Amino acid sequence: MVDVQFRFRDDETVNDPAVTVDSFSEQSNATAVRIEPGDDARDLLPYLDRLSLVEVSFPAWTDGRGYSSARILREAGYRGEMRAVGDLVIDMLHHLRRCGFDAFAPEKALNEEDAQSAFDRWENVYQATVVDGRPAIWAKRHPA
Repeated sequence: MVDVQFRFRDDETVNDPAVTVDSFSEQSNATAVRIEPGDDARDLLPYLDRLSLVEVSFPAWTDGRGYSSARILREAGYRGEMRAVGDLVIDMLHHLRRCGFDAFAPEKALNEEDAQSAFDRWENVYQATVVDGRPAIWAKRHPA
């Protein structure tokens, strides 16, 4: 079972004081930032040690730029909460998790059983991820 957090728009914990990427560097006390489509996650790399929450906005489920933002930050060493926010659908969950998301705040409630099924769907994968490191298929073909 995958250890993830689901939060919904009416949940008070979603209202963390996240600031925009543009204003983050100017606010010395900010520990949470929200990345919108078009923002460059690499702008946050000098501040990873100060961040406790990164929200990545998905205004439409068809906009996949947030996947790259999460992966860039995780590969650079960010270890805090990475929350996908917005128009999230069940089919995205497994892929979001593999890019480094560990919290989800969908606009519309998702069925918990369907969500868990999405996380458990593929036991073996070909691509390396920030979560798994070496791909499962590669490890099976090349045992240590």
